[in-house]
Amino acid sequence: MAEFVLVAGAWLGAWAWDAVAPELRAAGHGVHPVTLSGLAERRGVPAGQQTHVRDIVDEIERRDLRDVVLVGHSYSGIPAGQAAERIGDRLRRVVFLDSNVPHDGESFVSVWPPFGERVRAAITANDGFWPPLAAEDYAGQGLTDEQIQRIVADSTPHPGATLTEPATLARPLGELPATYVKCLLDGDEPTPDVAALLKSDRWRLVEMDTGHWPMFSQPSELARILLDAADA
Repeated sequence: MAEFVLVAGAWLGAWAWDAVAPELRAAGHGVHPVTLSGLAERRGVPAGQQTHVRDIVDEIERRDLRDVVLVGHSYSGIPAGQAAERIGDRLRRVVFLDSNVPHDGESFVSVWPPFGERVRAAITANDGFWPPLAAEDYAGQGLTDEQIQRIVADSTPHPGATLTEPATLARPLGELPATYVKCLLDGDEPTPDVAALLKSDRWRLVEMDTGHWPMFSQPSELARILLDAADA
C-alpha cells in the first residue's frame, strides 16, 4: 500500500483532489490531500516557501507515513520537491504534476524572468498576494464551464512570499525517484529545466491529453497515472 500525499498548486487547497482521492482509496491506498498555509481553510496563516515545505513534511511525519507518493501540482512542485528530499526513506516516489521544479537558491519568480516579473508586480499590487485567475483564463484547458466555476469560486489569493523566497536543495533533484506528468494543452513539451532532469534514469515522463488542472478535467485518468507511478 502506498500513501499518497497530494498538494495542489497556487490558489487551491485539499478540496482540489475531491474527484481523485476516492479512486486512489478504492484501490486500497492511503490518501492525504494537503492544504498549504495561507490557502483555503488555512487562509490568513502567514506563509513563506519554507512554510509550505514544512507543511508537507509535517503532514508526513505527524502521520508517520511510509511508502509515500508525494504529488506536487503546478507551483507546489517547488515545495514538494524540497519535501521529497527531506523525508528520506519515507519516499517511494515524487510526482511532479505539470509543475515547476525547485532550483537551489532560486524562487518561483526568479527562474523565468518575464513571467516572474509579472507575478511579482501582481503581488505588489495586491497587498502581498497573487490574485486568483479569472474564469476566462481557464479557456482551452479541457475544463467544463461547471469545473471552471468551481475553481474560480473556491480559489483564494496565494501568499506572495511563497513565490519570492528561494528553494533549498541539499543534492541534485535528478537523484530522486520521480515521474513528471506533462499536460499537453498547457504546452506540448516540458520546460528546458524539466527536460534536463528527465535525462536521469530515475525520472520518467508521462503525458496527458488535457490542460493544467487534470484533477478536475480528467480525474480518473490522473488517478490511473498516479497508481502506475506508485508501482514504478
